[in-house]
Amino acid sequence: MTAATTDFAVRSGGSRQLAGTGTLLRFALRRDRVMIPVWVAVNALMILSMPNTLENLYATPADRASVVQDTATNASFRALIGPVFDDSIGALTAWRVGVYAGALAAVVSLLLVVRHTRDEEESGRQELVASGMVGRRASLTAALLTAAVANAVLALLVAAGLAGQGASGALAFGLGLAGLGMVFATLAAIVAQFTESARLARGLTAGLLGAAFVLRAAGDSAADDGSSVLTWVSPLGWLENLRPFADERWWVLLLFAGAAVVQGVVAYELAGRRDLGMSFLPTRPGPAEGRLGTAGALAWRLQRGGVLGWSIGFFLAGVIYGGLTDGVADLVGDNENAREIFQRMGGQSGITDAFLASMVGMLGLIAALYIVASVLRLHGEEISMRAEPLLANAVGRLRWAAGHLVIAFAGSALIMLLAGLGFAAGYGKEVGPILGACLIQLPAIWVIGGLAVLLYGVSPRLALTAWGVAGAVLLIGWIGPALDVPQAVLDVSPFGHLPKLPGGDMEWGAVSVLTGIAVVLVAGGLAGLRQRDVTSS
Repeated sequence: MTAATTDFAVRSGGSRQLAGTGTLLRFALRRDRVMIPVWVAVNALMILSMPNTLENLYATPADRASVVQDTATNASFRALIGPVFDDSIGALTAWRVGVYAGALAAVVSLLLVVRHTRDEEESGRQELVASGMVGRRASLTAALLTAAVANAVLALLVAAGLAGQGASGALAFGLGLAGLGMVFATLAAIVAQFTESARLARGLTAGLLGAAFVLRAAGDSAADDGSSVLTWVSPLGWLENLRPFADERWWVLLLFAGAAVVQGVVAYELAGRRDLGMSFLPTRPGPAEGRLGTAGALAWRLQRGGVLGWSIGFFLAGVIYGGLTDGVADLVGDNENAREIFQRMGGQSGITDAFLASMVGMLGLIAALYIVASVLRLHGEEISMRAEPLLANAVGRLRWAAGHLVIAFAGSALIMLLAGLGFAAGYGKEVGPILGACLIQLPAIWVIGGLAVLLYGVSPRLALTAWGVAGAVLLIGWIGPALDVPQAVLDVSPFGHLPKLPGGDMEWGAVSVLTGIAVVLVAGGLAGLRQRDVTSS
């Protein structure tokens, strides 16, 4: 081979590595045509609804200045939400939703990247795709571009929707959210190279996001201006230190860009050094004996990490919210609008009970995401073709499904119980009523889980629609009371029919009806699973 030919091969190798990226990107966007719009809409609506809510809550400059002062002197609230840097409506919006909107953008980004990289390899589809005219790094590139599209749409919606509060602040906030999303997208791309399991890749990246939240919370509780080293270590801390609507620090965007680029380069380098389907930390094989000798034991083995993670998270959330309860009356003060929002969310029994009920309700909405994820583990096992050889043995479909469903439904009860214990530990009062309030969320959670079972049982193609349902319910419960939407809209969610505990009256009729609906939905899903074909390719 001549020197000229060798040089041409080297130069053309880069383009061959990305061959087919456009086709894979279009395919990924088509597959996620429901997931991306739903979760981007949930995040954008949560953000864009906040200015109107804050204008009603804090109508005067004095009210807004009081919020800034109260936050500066309350380390617990800073740990939960972050510091506030200005008393404008725009700055208060970025403060109130910034951490959680950023975390949601990060979660969606990491899910998208793992779904289109490690999930594809684990299911065997990537091997089939790679046999065609597709470059070695095309799959990873398409996955990162899919996350980039989702984050770019979110940034545009936020920048356009908040422009009335200040164009530069709106642009900074939108770019910060998109940058945070891409940091965790590229981080997920790295993690996906180290494990053969998509589930483990999602769990590890989500764990890193949780660590970032803890670091930011610790830093913000120690300093009221975001200057703590712990805050700067966390990408969530970068978002707040960007300071949208408060003399923006544009240079902070370089941190997002630099981290995303460096992590992307590392992910590309690692992807080029391993074989398709392999990882740098290979899965340790083992025989299905002893405790793994039953379908239920195998389901527990597959889901125990997720149950543990959710359990720890809910307990800690309960401790944090419980610790804030005594100070909520002082924070709300004489603000009737804030009091009304808490009462719409948590009932009319007093501001403390209303706060407890509203926070318990929020954890119930989040628990609905857990039960959907746990139920759809069945879908993942089926489409990855791991269910078919299992069902070819002396394991019936209902027995196989029951193992996962027990974990899903009992697991939701466990995490809500632990949330109640966390509230009791943080608040130190009303242990029995708080535990009851947490457990009374279960019928509504089970309705969402039952709907996921029904959709999956009828057709695997419909299974992922359950995420859209869970997102819609979360949106209604999260921002519906703040926007004072009609009760008919709130009643679309099963959570709208639950009694407001603690403090409210128990409504056994509504609880019984919701439980019955959940049973019917699960039965319908299992009946559908028995009758349809199992996906084999």
